[in-house]
Amino acid sequence: MKRRDLFKSSLIAFLSLSSMMKAEPSKNTQIPQTNKKPSKGPHIVVVGGGWSGLSFAKHVKEYVPHANVTLVEKRDHFVSCPASNAWLFDLVDLEFLTHSFIDAANNHNYTYLQAEATGLNAKENILSTTKGDLHYDYLVFATGIEYDYYVWSKGDNAFEKRIQREYPPAFIPGSEHLTLKRKIKHFKGGNFIITVPNGNYRCLPAPYERACLLADHIKRNKIKGKVVILDANNTVTIKEEGFLSAFKELYKEELVYMPSTTIESIDLDKKTVVTEFDEIPFEDAAFYPNVRAPKLLEKLGLTTKTPYNRIEANLDVYTYRFKGHDNIFGCGDLRPMGFSKSGNTAYTEGANVAKMVADAIGKNAIKWKSPITFCVSLISMKPQREISLLSEYTYGSKGETKFAKTISDEDWRDNTLGKHKSQFTWAKSMYDNMFYT
Repeated sequence: MKRRDLFKSSLIAFLSLSSMMKAEPSKNTQIPQTNKKPSKGPHIVVVGGGWSGLSFAKHVKEYVPHANVTLVEKRDHFVSCPASNAWLFDLVDLEFLTHSFIDAANNHNYTYLQAEATGLNAKENILSTTKGDLHYDYLVFATGIEYDYYVWSKGDNAFEKRIQREYPPAFIPGSEHLTLKRKIKHFKGGNFIITVPNGNYRCLPAPYERACLLADHIKRNKIKGKVVILDANNTVTIKEEGFLSAFKELYKEELVYMPSTTIESIDLDKKTVVTEFDEIPFEDAAFYPNVRAPKLLEKLGLTTKTPYNRIEANLDVYTYRFKGHDNIFGCGDLRPMGFSKSGNTAYTEGANVAKMVADAIGKNAIKWKSPITFCVSLISMKPQREISLLSEYTYGSKGETKFAKTISDEDWRDNTLGKHKSQFTWAKSMYDNMFYT
């Protein structure tokens, strides 16, 4: 088979499998009695209503129908980060990205508790929340990522608050995206800086995709400005062939790519970035720092420091259990493994961890299964061009993450995938799966 045909077949198979996963609608999704342990069936609590948490809650009910499952999420509605770059440039509307946690709970027969986790008594199996205590038999954290500005701020909290407020990265859904969209709409010229962190940050291709779409916007609207990508990595981290060729052939006049760039300081008043070799002025920016496990996990004693002094969830990479705890698991972007921190990866990982918890309940051996990274990145808007990748993973002899197999289509010049709008087809299928079917 040709590479593109193989890729399409893999996509169709994945979407078909997703559509087959269906649970019976719930007849009752009342807020649980938080001061009592449910009398029947194991009580499973998942903290975090992102892609992994939603997938886990749905699938664990399928694997253990008699379980009492509670999803603890502080937000009152879901806004997707995957596909949000398209929204920034009006290719989809906000309704496409926005969904109801109540719908998800009703359709998949679990309880949605709008609350924030605040504490943990692991000996008594009690999770404290802003709505009271929850007793659990199994607890899963799917709390995503937080930003780590320390390399730039050196611990200056005032600087961190200001840079996040004035130049948000927009990789945690919500107000950040609204602010960035306003910035793009009102950009009149000069340098618009987009930074790419090193390490395993959330959604590896997204900064490059965003840069391409912004360059396309500048080109089509004849704005006297440039996108400047300051990349801490020595080259594009994923889909290198597709992105680098687009930078060169489509956006030669609108985009400057600077790999292996270490930012030494950022002057928010003078609006300049100082690197090892340059001082770069900017009119606007989206400063994307490194990422880390949430401070909640650190507070609860569930994190560890990496050799690079970054805070990661302290998970057993084969069982997804937090080390030292048999009944506390983690999944999604918080995990330290080198799998892509992306929506599809988190979704399939949530389903895998649901099976692990079900096996733990049934006293069966826990078996590791690779998550699946499926990713479509937009290169231009008119015509809509895309590049794509499908990956699975394995572990090396020392537990390091390795690619088991990868299928990619990085030839954006052939617009076949664009005509089929693969990114939007995939995203709609996933939203339907998490919330409605």
